[in-house]
Amino acid sequence: MDATRNTVLEAWMTEHGYSSNSLAESVNRAIERLTGRPGGLDGSSVRAWKAGRVTWPKSATRKALEDVTGLPAVALGFVPRGRPSPTPAPPQQEDPDMKRRTLVGGIAAAAAAAAPGIASPRRIGMSDVNRLNKRFAEIIASDHRHGGQLGIEQRAAALADEALNLQSAGSATQRVRSSLYASAAAFRSSAMWAAIDGRRYDVAKAHMREAQALAEMSGDQAIKFRIWSHAGTMYRHMGRPADALAANDVARNLHLTRRDPLFASLGLARQGAIHGEAQDRAGTRRSFEQAQDAMLRADPADYRPVWMLAFYDQAELDSLALSGYLALGDYPTAEYHAHRCLSALRPHMVRSRAITTTRLAHAQLAQGDADAATATATEVSADAATRHARVSRMLEEFGAALRATVPGSITVRTWTEHTATWRTAA
Repeated sequence: MDATRNTVLEAWMTEHGYSSNSLAESVNRAIERLTGRPGGLDGSSVRAWKAGRVTWPKSATRKALEDVTGLPAVALGFVPRGRPSPTPAPPQQEDPDMKRRTLVGGIAAAAAAAAPGIASPRRIGMSDVNRLNKRFAEIIASDHRHGGQLGIEQRAAALADEALNLQSAGSATQRVRSSLYASAAAFRSSAMWAAIDGRRYDVAKAHMREAQALAEMSGDQAIKFRIWSHAGTMYRHMGRPADALAANDVARNLHLTRRDPLFASLGLARQGAIHGEAQDRAGTRRSFEQAQDAMLRADPADYRPVWMLAFYDQAELDSLALSGYLALGDYPTAEYHAHRCLSALRPHMVRSRAITTTRLAHAQLAQGDADAATATATEVSADAATRHARVSRMLEEFGAALRATVPGSITVRTWTEHTATWRTAA
């Protein structure tokens, strides 16, 4: 029997511009940092991973690969020994003009019986769920690299529909059906986040409503947390801190946050950012102190979903603190957290690096250091500056603030000339 190709690893390599040889070299260097001895991988080793001939690399190699990619091995398509390999994902036919199902109609269609004329409906199992989870890891990787793109939103929404359609494709146990609803909710929440990140808030709210209904049907606490926590972030970006606190409180009151301090930490950190938006200085400081304490209590060995492992760490906590203190007008503290965040960001967090760098420039300018702020802002890539809605808006606001702070200066002229290069690169 032929080995199952690791399409998730292939997609990650393509997304991040790695060849088999260059990935092998990066992993070898990471192995040397871990063990003191260089690794012995070459391009054929990586090709064996992609071909599925090696489904679970040795422990040191796995750890080095996770350090390079910023993702756990299972999120890269590897399967621990003793577990069955998921079936390969079929080719996806993307239709940008696809009409999304309505909330009621979509769920009703998903729950409907299989179409007549099918004599023996196939059995839907966890291998189908695992295949969807591999595609979810691809969506997460794309989001961290690009963020906010309409294409990511559309792919995530289409995969949510695919998960729902499996409900009517054959017989399944209750566990499998709950897992399919959880997968659909996860994809819909990623579509919601892409719309939030792209400042398409009306669309984000439509995704949110469907994601919330699917999460309730799944009974999955982690995905419920993700959706309500995203809702809190959405309302914060919309300048509605009261609604943001209410939504975030739904996430924070799930019993999952009492069981796992890392989820509690994320809920508290996002609450701190909301308090900053609401100009609640005491609440901001208290929430971030509690978030830091909860993170220190979290056990790294506990199981957590891929989306949580891929983004929430000390760097993200500092990123949220940067946002909260910047909104408060506490610019020295904001700058402190910006530097901490940038020093700890994992390589795959491309979108987060652009946002943090832009916020750092704002904090420096607000403290009167126009030259340093402009130098920082020029570090943002042309791609992020022109294609990411949040970054573009923050840089426009930076330019306006710079012109108001040092009008007619050489620094303003330097910034104007720099932004002109983005239009050429776009």
